[in-house]
Amino acid sequence: MGFARVLIADDERHIAEGLQLLLQEDGYEVDTATDGSKAWEKLQKGEFGLVLADLKMPKLDGLELFAKMREAGLESEVIIITGKGTVDSAVEAMRNGAYDYLTKPLELDRLKALIPKALEKYQVKTANRELQKRLESLSRYGEMIGQSEEMARVYTIIEAVAPSSASVLIVGESGTGKELVARAIHQKSGRARGPFVALNCGAFPREILENELFGHEKGAFTGAINEKPGAFEQADGGTLFLDEVAEMEPDIQVKFLRALEQRSFRRLGGKREVEVDIRVVAATNKDIEEALRDGKLREDLYHRLAVIPIFLPPLRERGGDVRILAEEFLRRFNGEQDKNVSGFSPGAVEYIETYRWPGNVRELKNSVERAVILAKTDQIELIDLQPRHLHHDDSEVYVQVGTSLEETERLFVLRTFAFAQGDHKRAATMLGLTLKDLKAKLQQYAK
Repeated sequence: MGFARVLIADDERHIAEGLQLLLQEDGYEVDTATDGSKAWEKLQKGEFGLVLADLKMPKLDGLELFAKMREAGLESEVIIITGKGTVDSAVEAMRNGAYDYLTKPLELDRLKALIPKALEKYQVKTANRELQKRLESLSRYGEMIGQSEEMARVYTIIEAVAPSSASVLIVGESGTGKELVARAIHQKSGRARGPFVALNCGAFPREILENELFGHEKGAFTGAINEKPGAFEQADGGTLFLDEVAEMEPDIQVKFLRALEQRSFRRLGGKREVEVDIRVVAATNKDIEEALRDGKLREDLYHRLAVIPIFLPPLRERGGDVRILAEEFLRRFNGEQDKNVSGFSPGAVEYIETYRWPGNVRELKNSVERAVILAKTDQIELIDLQPRHLHHDDSEVYVQVGTSLEETERLFVLRTFAFAQGDHKRAATMLGLTLKDLKAKLQQYAK
C-alpha cells in the first residue's frame, strides 16, 4: 500500500485503542497519543501520512495541534474528530487545510473510505516535494542548463506533462530555448522512439508553409514532379514542434486547427485523407494577449494548443543561471575550437552578470563562442566578449572600421565607464585597470 502511517490523537483511550486495532487489521501502521501535547511530540520524532485528531483534548486541542503542524511545515493530512456541538470549528479547520472531519459517534464505513484517500493525497504531495527538491538541485535537464527556481518550475511542468498526450504551447522571448523544452518533452514521453520534427512557421511565406506542413501530391503545381510528405506525415508516431506559430497566416491557422483536431489532413492536390498519430508542441515569442487581440493568433487555435502552457523565463530573470551557462559554453567551445581558455577575467564576469542579455541564452552563447575564438590569453577579457561594441541601455554603439587604436581604446574605456553608470571601482574592475590608472585615463580623455 506504500507509506500508510497513521497517528490517532484522542484523550478517550478506548476510542484511540479501538481505532488502532481496526486500522491495523486493514494493514495500516498506527500509533496513538492520549492528548495533543503527546501527539505533537510524536509528530516531531516521526513522519505520519495522516493524523486523526480529536477536537477536544487536554493540553493541546485538535485545532491547536493542527495549527502547530502547519506552522512547522508538516504536511500530514488531518481529519478532525468532533462532537456535534463543535462542527463549526471542524468546518473552519477544513477551510484552513484540514482534509475532512468526522462526528462522534464515528461512522466506521465513512472513516475507512476517507483514510486511503487522505493518505493518497499525502503521498502525492510527498512525491511532488521530493521531485521539486531533485529538480532544484539539477544544473542540467536534458539539453537545458540552469538551476534557478524559475527553471526548476519549468522542469517540474515538463516532468508532469511529458507522459500525457496533451498539446503544449511554450511562450518565451527569442533565444530562451523553446525548442530545447520541446525536445525535453519529446524525450521524456512515450513517443521518444518516434521522430521529432521541428518547423519554424516564421521562416516560410504562406504558400511554402502550407506545403511544408501538409506536403503535396505529384503534379499538384508546376514543378511538383514527385510527391512530398509534409511535417505532419514526417512526425507520425512522434512529436511535431511548430516554432513561431503566431506567424502563420489566418487561413493556414484554420487548416492547421482542423488537422490538429481531426489528426488527419489532405496533401496539396490530394483527395484522400492522411491520418497521423502525432503530438503537437508549439511555441511563440509573441505577447499572447496582444496576438489574440490583433488577430495574429486565432483564439480557437490558441485554446487547442495551450492545453498546457509553459512560460519560459528570459535569461535576465533566471537568478544565477547566466554564470553557469557562460561556464558551460566556455567548456564546450574550448573543445570545439581546440583552445584552452581557463576562465573569465573579473571584468568579464562583472559584465556577464550585470548585462541584461536581450537576446537571452542565444546571445550569451554567441558572445562566449566569439570570445573563445578571439581570446589572446588564458582567460576571456571584457573586450573579447564585445570586440566591436558595448551595449548600454539595450542600444548598440559601434567602433567604425579604420578607427585608430588610441581612439578605439578611448571609446572602449568611456563606454565601459558609462555601462558601469559612473562607478569608478566597478569600471576599473571590468577594464582590468587599477583605480588610479582609470582616473588618469578619464582625466586625459577630458582634455
